[in-house]
Amino acid sequence: MIDLRFYWSLLMRRLPVMLALIIICSAFGATWAIRAPSTYSASARLLVENPRILDSRDTGGDEAEMLQVIEQQLMTRANLIDVANKLNVFGRDSTLSVDEKLDQMRADTSIRRSGGRDAATMMLVSFTSQNPRIAAGVVNEYTTLILGTNTRNRVGLAENRLAFFQQEVERLSQDLDGQNARILEFKRENAASLPENLQYRQDRQSLLQERVARMESDVAMLQAQRAEMVRLFEQTGNVPTNAAPQTPEQQQLAALRAELNGVLGVYAEDSPRVRALRGRIANAERVVESQAVPADAGDTGNSLLDVNLSQIDSRMTMLENERKQADAELQSLADSISATAANAIALGALERDQQNIQARYNAAVASLDQARQVERVETSAQGQRISVIEAASVPSQPSGPNRKKIALAGIGLGLGLAGGFFVLMELLNNTIRRPAEMRSRFQITPLAVIPHIEGRAERRRRQAFRLAAILAVVIVIPLGLWGIHTQYMPLDLLAQKIVTRLGLG
Repeated sequence: MIDLRFYWSLLMRRLPVMLALIIICSAFGATWAIRAPSTYSASARLLVENPRILDSRDTGGDEAEMLQVIEQQLMTRANLIDVANKLNVFGRDSTLSVDEKLDQMRADTSIRRSGGRDAATMMLVSFTSQNPRIAAGVVNEYTTLILGTNTRNRVGLAENRLAFFQQEVERLSQDLDGQNARILEFKRENAASLPENLQYRQDRQSLLQERVARMESDVAMLQAQRAEMVRLFEQTGNVPTNAAPQTPEQQQLAALRAELNGVLGVYAEDSPRVRALRGRIANAERVVESQAVPADAGDTGNSLLDVNLSQIDSRMTMLENERKQADAELQSLADSISATAANAIALGALERDQQNIQARYNAAVASLDQARQVERVETSAQGQRISVIEAASVPSQPSGPNRKKIALAGIGLGLGLAGGFFVLMELLNNTIRRPAEMRSRFQITPLAVIPHIEGRAERRRRQAFRLAAILAVVIVIPLGLWGIHTQYMPLDLLAQKIVTRLGLG
């Protein structure tokens, strides 16, 4: 069971020191609360607007990510130091280093983002300073930097995208021209064996094969006629007048002579038409004479037989020459047809690459057109942008510090130190001061307890100590705090410095 009277006596005995701690901390907190300079907070609200022309998938993006990037660019060392120097945030006589100024600017700056699904994306930019005009000026400078950064980012991104697709279109155009040149060169080198004219060559091959077969049949027939003519001449000594077939040139000559006979009945000898027909007849006669075989080539003693055999031999020679030409063309066609399959595969590969390049080129051209539209939209400020809903104004009322909270914190700290002092002294004291402690520690039950009888000298020392503690609490401690405040450093600055060093503020 707790002995309340005992602990009450201990409390009364240690009360001066506890009161001193409470008074010191309370005075410290009250002084800090009174002396702490007022701070003013200014803020501006920004809104991310949707594009005015194109939808968000064309010119927009992740608004939260965009605001996060802008925030990181805003809070860079160069920007914060430039703003601090431009607006003289820390005064001209400030002894803070550049790093300390940077940390202070970041600590006094607050940026909050809000948004979500089916909700507008907002940004709240705030700054706290002891000077309300500086607080408003810094926030407005932040707003200007944010708007400028957003414009530069979006326009720069659109310009970079446009430049990239321009280079891509140019590169793919060169690749496409090179591929077309390779296809054209391949077709030029293999013009006779391309798959696109395979059907024509196959038809030509069939036609030539029929002509060769027909010429072979004609040669065989001419050979049979010649042999029959020679046989009849040897048996009878006569030559049939119609034994030798007429060549096409002879047939043409006969037709021209017939036409001349018909024309002479109408026109005179000096008529242009008659002269033209006689010229054509003369040319045809020279051709027929050139086809005739000389008499000594196969002289049989019969001029008519020799003429007929000469005509037959001339016809056979002509057919044989045509057959050789046809055979050569057939061989060429066969080679080109056999090479068509390999050429078709190679040409298909070239055309497939050309189609792939063409598809990429078409996609790049479409993307380039879209990039041009986006670039025009961004440069005309018609795309997604950040606008100022409410600019920062000079605050008329301070936003801090919370003086009541500081004073209560000082009192709470004093009470905590006083309670800690009481508990610590109790834990460090190992002397036996009550019968109950003797029973609990040594299992001894005392018969009687003789209290400590205080002598006169002890009473005087105790009273002097109590008086000194009271004087210290009432006079010495306040005087010491006043001396520190006036001679060394103001208590509010000292407290702030201590809290900062301890990492509590």
